[in-house]
Amino acid sequence: MRRRGRLGTAAASALAAALFLGAAQVPGAEAAGSGSAPKAADKGPVGWDTYRRLDRMPELSGGARTAQFSSFDRTGGNEDGFDGRYACLRQSAAGCVIAERSGAGEVGAIWFTRDEGDVRRTGRITIELDGEEVVDAPLQDVVDGKLGAPFVHPLVADADQTSGGVYIEVPMPFRESMRITTEHNPLFHHVSYRTFDDAEGITTFDPADPAQDVVDTLKAAGSADPKPAQPGAKTTSSQLDLAPGASQTLAASDTPGLLSALKLTLPQAPYVQAGSETDEGRAFGKDGSSTFTVKVDPANQGVRLSRRYDPMIGRQTASVTVDGQPAGQWGPSGAQGAGLWAEQSLDLPAALTAGKSRITVENAFVSSDLDVNEFRYRAESAVGGGHRLSDTVDVGDPADESAHGYRITGQTWEGVRTYDHALDEAQRAKLAAARKLLTGLRLRISFDGERTVDSPLGEFFGSGHAVAPVDSLMSGIDAPRSAFSSWWAMPYAENAEVQLYNGSDTAVTEGTAEITAAPSKEHAAAIAAGTEGHFRTSSHAGPTTPGKDWSFLGAEGEGKFTGVSHTMTGALNRNFLEGDERSYADGSRTPEIHGTGSEDFYQSGWYFNRGAYSAPFNGNPAHLTPATGCPAERDCTGAYRLLIADAVPFTTGLDFGIEHGPTNDQQADYSSTAYWYGRAGKGAETTDTLVLGDEQSERQHGYTSADPGAVTPLDSRFEGDRTGAPRLTADTRAARAAVTFSLAVDSGNDGVRLRRLADQREAGQRVAVSVDGVRLADWSQPLGNGERRWLEDVYQLPASVTAGKDSVEVTLTPAEGAPAWSAARYEALSLK
Repeated sequence: MRRRGRLGTAAASALAAALFLGAAQVPGAEAAGSGSAPKAADKGPVGWDTYRRLDRMPELSGGARTAQFSSFDRTGGNEDGFDGRYACLRQSAAGCVIAERSGAGEVGAIWFTRDEGDVRRTGRITIELDGEEVVDAPLQDVVDGKLGAPFVHPLVADADQTSGGVYIEVPMPFRESMRITTEHNPLFHHVSYRTFDDAEGITTFDPADPAQDVVDTLKAAGSADPKPAQPGAKTTSSQLDLAPGASQTLAASDTPGLLSALKLTLPQAPYVQAGSETDEGRAFGKDGSSTFTVKVDPANQGVRLSRRYDPMIGRQTASVTVDGQPAGQWGPSGAQGAGLWAEQSLDLPAALTAGKSRITVENAFVSSDLDVNEFRYRAESAVGGGHRLSDTVDVGDPADESAHGYRITGQTWEGVRTYDHALDEAQRAKLAAARKLLTGLRLRISFDGERTVDSPLGEFFGSGHAVAPVDSLMSGIDAPRSAFSSWWAMPYAENAEVQLYNGSDTAVTEGTAEITAAPSKEHAAAIAAGTEGHFRTSSHAGPTTPGKDWSFLGAEGEGKFTGVSHTMTGALNRNFLEGDERSYADGSRTPEIHGTGSEDFYQSGWYFNRGAYSAPFNGNPAHLTPATGCPAERDCTGAYRLLIADAVPFTTGLDFGIEHGPTNDQQADYSSTAYWYGRAGKGAETTDTLVLGDEQSERQHGYTSADPGAVTPLDSRFEGDRTGAPRLTADTRAARAAVTFSLAVDSGNDGVRLRRLADQREAGQRVAVSVDGVRLADWSQPLGNGERRWLEDVYQLPASVTAGKDSVEVTLTPAEGAPAWSAARYEALSLK
């Protein structure tokens, strides 16, 4: 059984007061900035230590939980921000409140998008921690890095840096409260945050601390080990030599310690780079048109007009006139999928162009699956038996549009795209050979007699579709050198073995492996005691199942989810990317995390509209179309996301998955590798349950209230999957006066989770919490849902008020002005 340091009676009372009143009002409380804060008990690294002490990632954090506020469709559909109806928890004088929380915690990651990634119309963002504004500035300025360190790249990113989204990954701890507000409705957003069972060891975030060492570490992501140096570390080197079906041991150790780095070079898996180009464009819809004037050679015998366009929109057709006379039409074009530039050419007859030095072209909408888009026009004059470039029109460039008299009516879109050009046959053959090795070679690692890693090579290092540049914090691919590196902290108590298995039909006859490990009695003891978990991956591949989330991780026991590498193959229109991620920890029927779209989960936007990229926390390193290596009529998208400051801890189990399409309705072939730490034992057990409306249960638990509310049945669903979310009929009470009840707990507990089943029809429910007469932080729930009314939420009781007891008496007093406090049952989960 794990044990944390416990507080004496006086210290416990002081801590309780600190949670309610604020540390500055408690005698003896440490003042912010007065020195190093004490280690946060059972929370794992907090604040900048999250990145300074990546060697502590294996720690299992029973005193922390991770949740998210987001603009997800509360009905389970796909209205995740397009009209903004679910973006605001409430409106305040400052604007749209998108996140708020009482008690101690830490903001881990904030993401937004709108307007193709331009977030200027969201206005200002205000972040309040413990009643103080730590950020109050235009959101676009924040993500552009204009506030300066620590709000600089890669701790913040704009839409160009993270392909269509913007994010803030500055870890911001708070002791008492958190609120985030935007001046205007932001449409799409996520706020991931951790909550702690107490404020012990927590120092409120200081925006004046530039944390330059952390910034420097993150800027070196993908090229250097971000963990502190490990004393006594040694590297084992070997040459790769694997026949098909064979395994090779790369390193083995029987000295307890930490496996800290892996590096493989694989020359037989070459880097094939497609030519890429970024361009601005516009589109017009029904009854719309565009007009421009181009120069031509007066001696021409006709003019060839070419149009660059985005072929993701199918059946684009537009009529073309020259100086008011019909000249032909564009299309209809065939849908080819996003990610690849397409071009059409139209030969304008000499009867309309000969003898002229300029012609005016009009393109008018005829039909399309959506609209007609245009990025660039090129005019080539037919002279002397060939075609000579006469002029170009760069749509989206204001100066060039003005120079060519460009006008558009019925505009439906304007923005930017970064797309590739087609590969030749030889390049596609090299890429196919590399993909065989990326998927066929499997990295297998065993710790203390258990194989915990068995993953395809490419996906493990961050890119499953192709050898592509990866600059993530915990792994890297030096694509030109076909070199793969990983720096996950991998502790073990007794022994470790690293193997490479060749499941491809190609013999590996070139390449090297370097495995680095360090002796560590501390990590070995932590593994043995259960305070750290072994590093693990969960990898699987196959077709998606209609109506069912794709599972990243389904685990039992205690652990922590720290990221995923995801390889997707689906329809050319990429509608599989509409799927939302969802996380259910410790048996909860309400998702603590519910996202707004797949590329949103990867902190991008608009189907990765700036093209492939790689960053410390997230990336879309490879995107292939049929012309760049994907099978015919298919789109190949690869992405990864690391959850470091927003890692998801669990005590009894975790289900973390993602939809494929708006409501799990788009067929795709997926492969994924989840990164996590865990142990087989459970870190909590349910020790008691109070069922409201059940006279015997209420009597046994001493449930009392001056106004408990009438027993009212509720038949509704939980949030989550549109068709598969659980439906439940149960009795509820909505109390308007204090309620008191007792719950049995394990006397050896390290804290208790109080889980409530409630009706969330009324948003903003809030109660004051006391346990055995000790006042704790308020239990607030800003969420509300009038359609899917069932909610399970959790309040964390610290060990300072629960340890050594076999029962606790809880009093919940509704806040003045708040809605009645709803509940159908309370469960006590005793932490071990």
